[in-house]
Amino acid sequence: MENLLIDLDREIASTRRMLERYPAGKGEWQPHDKSRTLSALATHVANIPNHGASILTTAEMDVATRQPAPAKDSATELLEAFDAGATRLKSAIAGIDAAKLRENWTMRAGPRVLVSESRAMLMRLMVINHLVHHRAQLGLYLRLLNVPIPGMYGPSADESV
Repeated sequence: MENLLIDLDREIASTRRMLERYPAGKGEWQPHDKSRTLSALATHVANIPNHGASILTTAEMDVATRQPAPAKDSATELLEAFDAGATRLKSAIAGIDAAKLRENWTMRAGPRVLVSESRAMLMRLMVINHLVHHRAQLGLYLRLLNVPIPGMYGPSADESV
């Protein structure tokens, strides 16, 4: 669990830097008709830590009955949601024991099970990996909008070395 927390803290810090670059007023932009809008993608990224907290504090989630979060179109709104979710997630992690981490958590769409794995595995797959994946998409969107990209694991092409 300790390595997971180290990874999580670093990915949260990197993701926060990306969300800080969000260009207000560009929320309806999308790179392709099949892609999410910028605001939809950024809102999803901002909400991932909150979903991670739910994995640790609930038995399951039914996405068929979940109300989608309204899309946010400013760095301020995105960071407020992200920071609140990160705080909730870190609090949930602080209150969980190893036995609870080994228990399965389930995501379903009505009666159909989408995933059912240990909470520990889902913290890696649906929180950290998921966050990195969608943050990379967000970085591509920002690049296409000529927004300077912050470094994630070292300097980016927009930062001096």
